This record gives sequence, structure tokens and C-alpha cells, in this order.
Amino acid sequence: MEYRKLGNSGLQVSALSFGTWLTFGKQIDDKTADSLLSVAYENGVNFFDGAETYARGKAEEVLGKILKSKDWSRSSYIVSSKVFFGWEKDLPNQRGLSRKHIFEACDAALKRFGLDYLDLFFCHRPDKNTPIEETVQAMNTLIQQGKILYWGTSEWSGIEIALAHYYAAKNGLIGPLMEQPQYNMFEREKMEKDYQLLFRDFKMGTTIWSPLASGLLSGKYNNASPQDTRLFIEGMDWLKNRTLAKDRIEKAKRLGQLADRLEIPMPLLGLAWCLKNPNVSTVILGASKVDQLKQNLQALDVVPRLTDKVMNSIENILRNKPVLPEY
Repeated sequence: MEYRKLGNSGLQVSALSFGTWLTFGKQIDDKTADSLLSVAYENGVNFFDGAETYARGKAEEVLGKILKSKDWSRSSYIVSSKVFFGWEKDLPNQRGLSRKHIFEACDAALKRFGLDYLDLFFCHRPDKNTPIEETVQAMNTLIQQGKILYWGTSEWSGIEIALAHYYAAKNGLIGPLMEQPQYNMFEREKMEKDYQLLFRDFKMGTTIWSPLASGLLSGKYNNASPQDTRLFIEGMDWLKNRTLAKDRIEKAKRLGQLADRLEIPMPLLGLAWCLKNPNVSTVILGASKVDQLKQNLQALDVVPRLTDKVMNSIENILRNKPVLPEY
């Protein structure tokens, strides 16, 4: 396993990490979740990603129960949660980034995990109804209280993140260390364009999600639509319709042909492509089967094989490279 510094900090995070979205507490049973977590940890993964909204809190309960059953030192792994969507009934103040919800969400996450502190705490989405100053102050307070060690954002715009840094610096507070955006061969705009000044000026770290575009870049949808995947979970039509767009499937098929010529499993091609980006701190893996996870954990071995020639071949298929402005 390779370990990378998370942004402008001394925290070392495994280049491949493990997430619980749509699987823990929902798609898979607890025994399978235990096996997946054990395989990840035994292969050097030290970051496990959660959120208050994943299975309405059940995912974090399952993850916490598994961690409690292990003899792993607390200093050997990193745990995250996220605040915004809530886990209750969506009544006023049960979601968003107000001081009230942030404090209550943090306490609830700690209770679900059975932990004394969270390593990482993300603002899961920007809150248009709460001043960024209030959110920054609340996160800074949680750090001072020792309930979280670092805070970050997820799916914020570049300007929103910059404003958070500006307000934190102006008032002697701790700004966001990391952002968790979607990043894969089909979703590139934020990581490769919008965040460039954040990487340059604030040394932001990233914990990217959906590196395989919800399974499309695994090749499983190239010739069929498997019914046992996350895209066919009840309520996920929005994700299925976006992921299985005709033009994306056609490109995925061509990428699969390239992977075959290179004798590289298609999922590893997609993961290695993400890992090559120097602004990626860690790639969050999502898996429902042990064999699937074991294969994906080999992605780092493929990175050296993505030569300039191979990368150009990929670009010729994708034809979606963001155009950078001249700074």
C-alpha cells in the first residue's frame, strides 16, 4: 500500500480507502461487511469513510460495531463522517450546516461509531441557508473540543471552499483540509479545472468517490444490466439514468477493449487512472463482494503501466478533458 499526505497536513492516508455508501446497513449483510473491512485493513487500507445519511445512520453503526470487535489500534485507522442530509425525519434543523445540526450530527456519529473522536468530518454539501462563517466557526469549535481532528467539504464549488479558507484565515480559525468530490473518467471538471487554484494556494487534499462511475467503468454494464448492483436499489433511478447513458456505455465499451489489449482488468484501469492524478490523496473503493475488493486493491500495481501513450489512448476515447483557463 502507498500512503499519501492528506492535503497540507501530516496525516498519512492510504492511497486506496474503503467506503460504506449504499452497501453497509443496506445492500450487504453485516458478516459480509466484516469480511470486506478485514480484507481492506489487512491490505494496508487505513481510511474508512462514512456519513450520517448512509442507510440513515445504520452504515456507521455497522462500521462501528465491526471496528469495536477488532483488536486494531485506534491510531492505525482513520474514520470519517459527514454532516448535511441528516438521519432523522428532515424536520427543520435536522439537516444543513447550522451550528446546531453540526454539533448534534457530530455527537450522533460518535455514538453510532462508539468512538471518542472522528479523524475527518465533512460538510456533505454546501448549505445555501447558513452563512459559511457559522459553519467554519462550528467546525473550528469541534476541533478545539477534540471531537474531530480535521474538517473538510464534499461537492462544494471552488469559490465556496475558497470563501471558507478566506474567513478562517481572517479570523484565526482552522479552514477545510480536504474535499470529497466525485472523480472518474466521466466526471472531471471539478478535480481537473475548478479546484486548480485550491490545490495551488491551499494545498487541498481530496478523498475521491465513485472512481468507477458507479460500476460503469468496471465493465459490468458493457453487454448487460446486472440487477444485483447498486444502480437497481430502490430509489436510485437518478443514478441509474445518469450512469447508463448511451454515450457513456459506448465509451466504456471502447475502454474495455483498450483494457483487454493491455491485459489489464477494466476496473483496475479506471482506478489507476484516478491514482495518477497528483491531486488525489485517496481513492475510495466501494465493494459488495470480497473478490471484487481484492482485485481492486491491486490498482496501485497498474499505475506504472499507464504510460503517456496509454493515457493519450484513453483521452482519444473520452474526449472530455477540461479546458483550463490561463492564470
